[in-house]
Amino acid sequence: IGIIVLIGIVTKNGILIVEFANQRREQGVKALDAVREAAVSRLRPILMTSLATVLGALPIAMALGAASLSRVSMGIAIIGGLLFSLVLTLFVIPAIYTYLSRNKKLYDDGAY
Repeated sequence: IGIIVLIGIVTKNGILIVEFANQRREQGVKALDAVREAAVSRLRPILMTSLATVLGALPIAMALGAASLSRVSMGIAIIGGLLFSLVLTLFVIPAIYTYLSRNKKLYDDGAY
């Protein structure tokens, strides 16, 4: 269950940044500037989603509640995975986007 949650959140965060950067590129902004604007403007929604999920997983990770010792590893995996994915989303995805979009123009149909 924890892995499915992580995959969904990481995918959503990546799509948020890439889609916003593509929209800015359609408006004629350079790739580096577009991805910077995307990362800055999508920082708050990404942080809010990650923080809400981490706070929701804290009781699981801290083994609060009846028969919760068996779920501690899932809570720790969710929290650790979200913190790692936050770094991945905010730093690695923009870097890869900039690298892959170098010397490429965005066509009218949205393809590269």
